[in-house]
Amino acid sequence: MSGIMGNKLKLSIFGESHGPAIGITIDGLPPGVAIDMDKVLAEMDRRKPGKSLLSTTRKESDTPEIISGFFNGYTTGAPLTAIIRNSDQRSKVYEDIKNLMRPGHADYPAFVKYGGFHDYRGGGHFSGRITAPLVFAGAIAKQILAEKKIFVGAHVKSISHIDDKSFQDVEVNQALFDELKKQELPLIDGEKRTEIEEVILQARKDMDSVGGTIECTVVGIPAGIGDPFFNSVESVLAHLIFSVPAVKGIEFGKGFEMTKLRGSETNDAYYYERDEVKTHTNNNGGITGGITNGMPILFTVAIKPTSSIAKKQQTINVAEHKNTELVVKGRHDPCIVPRAIPVIEAVTALGILDLMLIS
Repeated sequence: MSGIMGNKLKLSIFGESHGPAIGITIDGLPPGVAIDMDKVLAEMDRRKPGKSLLSTTRKESDTPEIISGFFNGYTTGAPLTAIIRNSDQRSKVYEDIKNLMRPGHADYPAFVKYGGFHDYRGGGHFSGRITAPLVFAGAIAKQILAEKKIFVGAHVKSISHIDDKSFQDVEVNQALFDELKKQELPLIDGEKRTEIEEVILQARKDMDSVGGTIECTVVGIPAGIGDPFFNSVESVLAHLIFSVPAVKGIEFGKGFEMTKLRGSETNDAYYYERDEVKTHTNNNGGITGGITNGMPILFTVAIKPTSSIAKKQQTINVAEHKNTELVVKGRHDPCIVPRAIPVIEAVTALGILDLMLIS
């Protein structure tokens, strides 16, 4: 059900939000790759819940246990499987509302598709909790890409109506990425932090939620990666990005803004800097014809407001076939955007690595 088939990398995620464990199997990793587990754990820590009032109060260690494909500190070439055990579940909350379809969630389509046999606790297999294994896999992909001097980074581009600066406005390098990773609310313009925090905390107080956007970039990637049409860099990345829960949109470079401009304003003109080919602008996000052109890959992702809110909402009771009302209880993020950042970075790294392995 949840296998992501790449060209070289083949991923399969498994588990449910309130089950014993969640996990991932990665097939296609080259043998002999050293994995720095401290770096893996640092990535996992960025996504895990329970760190402040800006996120859910559910607490999970998110410590991966590698059970195959890794020996004496190196990948073996066999499928690498890791599990992450769940420990802080409160399933009774979901037992009380199992027949009430939560607005914005997968409850109703899952009920129809699986005939009511799906695990409804905490969203089951549809939960954002299942992104933790993706961050684990992405942490490994990042380490492999770093050996090639390719780095992936992202930040909060906006929360509600408040915008951060763009990567296009600053010098983008590994030092900036390292600084952003230290922040619970990763922003280029730190002066926006208080205002954004107030918006998120006000949504929590109002028993509601807010969404936003994430800007992601890949630096150091050479020209010539990807293929036209069905295996274009955009199509590979978009496929993976839309596999992340709560993602509702993506644009590369200036994206939809380009529809308001002329070709003379959107074309990225080439020039030589010594023997290196660059473009004066990066309106196309580092990709033309589906293939990297040597400029940083740049795209923005839209994240919807968290669906689980404590406000009373209208819904249906599928057991009684009638309209009713619902108040969602439990522990939920008033804004999922900050915790989605390492997930977006992870799937981006996995997509780029897969493209690199076939180029």
